[in-house]
Amino acid sequence: MKNIVDNCLEGSALTLSEQFTVGIVGGGVAGSTAALKLAGLGINTVLFEAGESLVSGPPICHLHAGGNLYREISEQQCVTLLEQSIATVRAYPHSVNRRPTVIAIPTSDPGEPDAILNRLELLTTHYKTLVRQDPDNAVLGSPDDYYTLFSREDMVGMSDLPLPESPQTPQEWMIPVAHHMPHDNFKYPIVVVQEYGLSVFRLAATAALGLENSPCCELKLGHQVTDLVAEDEGWTIQARSAENEVVSQRVDYLINAAGFRTGKLDDMVSSPKQRWVEYKAAYVAHWPSKPGQWPEVIIHGERGTPQGMAQLTPYPQGFIQLHGMTQEITLFEGGLVRSDAQTSYPPLPKSMVVKADGGWEWPEIRERTSRAISHFAKWLPEFEQAEVGGKPLCGAQQIPGNDPSLRAADASFEGERYARVELVKASSALQAADRILEKLEALHGLKLPPGWNAPALSLTESLTESQVVEKAKTLTTLRGYPEALAIPFPEK
Repeated sequence: MKNIVDNCLEGSALTLSEQFTVGIVGGGVAGSTAALKLAGLGINTVLFEAGESLVSGPPICHLHAGGNLYREISEQQCVTLLEQSIATVRAYPHSVNRRPTVIAIPTSDPGEPDAILNRLELLTTHYKTLVRQDPDNAVLGSPDDYYTLFSREDMVGMSDLPLPESPQTPQEWMIPVAHHMPHDNFKYPIVVVQEYGLSVFRLAATAALGLENSPCCELKLGHQVTDLVAEDEGWTIQARSAENEVVSQRVDYLINAAGFRTGKLDDMVSSPKQRWVEYKAAYVAHWPSKPGQWPEVIIHGERGTPQGMAQLTPYPQGFIQLHGMTQEITLFEGGLVRSDAQTSYPPLPKSMVVKADGGWEWPEIRERTSRAISHFAKWLPEFEQAEVGGKPLCGAQQIPGNDPSLRAADASFEGERYARVELVKASSALQAADRILEKLEALHGLKLPPGWNAPALSLTESLTESQVVEKAKTLTTLRGYPEALAIPFPEK
């Protein structure tokens, strides 16, 4: 360990009041982003991850640049998600699938487009402000094009236009929707908004490439943390490796980034915290006859009912990721649980923990994927031709506090040497890391250099798209998913 410390401090722009090591438990998007940020600033970091690779948790696929999927959340949460999403694009540029998102309200839904339009005006104004403050924030395109509205007459007019091979404008992206989704099924206007896709495999590849080459980060993959012991001015992390070797690591500061198992670590250190945990799954379909290049399409609906929101996320080669916010598809009976006075770890049913760790049975994969296909086919009849394309992308997310509808969360702290990162959405990861750095500066003599809170990650900013894509392909093979999920969309 000493060589890593020496190498790290030698090239660091920081000064610490003592040799200082940060231990991070959990290598999901939260822990990996924190490690990239800290190690990139020259802070000695040790990252423990129970799995064999980084960022393999919940089914990340959408950059919530304004939170327009969620009608129930506050405007402040939407603004926060917009800011966090812009930072995420700047930090992980090769993870983005650059195509817009269609937001449509079916005629059967009690909601009205006006509610969306009021929010979009607020978000456009805020996006313009962010771009004026820093032109590099214009990663979602021109603020004047943040959203575009389409009337029924627009849809009818586009339904006879040829499908573009390489759509560039909102109008061109809407042509396949106008061709194949019955116009009478929706309320108008329909919205196209610059919310992009986010590839979990390219994000994982970016994190791995950055951390594997860092002299300031020691990666301990395949290490299950078994205990956390408080010491004078720090902690000892005890873990067991995949080879059954017992490891003990002394650190000065501890970051709990253990995903839905965050409460287990809170119990270890006797720092109770109220939270919810929700298990969800997304499904991989294959639509070989897919006509043209598609945007992402969101059909709003009441969560948890048979009319729950339907989400179609396109990938290359006709692969589609599907969400259906019903108990029979993405949501699960008993899948939303909360902590109690006895434990900070909500009692997620064992069957869902097994699924979160990859233990799906093929009959259930076929059944739930088929339901997801039929759910979206209510709005896109030709999609009924799609078939099962692979195993689900799944996981459980923690939601801190009392409100299970919360969608923007980051870091919280207990005492001077313990932080937890609880993300509901991946785009919150960078803000959480910055909040931890502020705490280290205030309490532990960390002197941050000018510009330390810029979104770019120094350990990954020199990576090329081809490097990230090739690494991402190896991760799809390792995890048993179609290689297409690693390839940038739209197809070139």
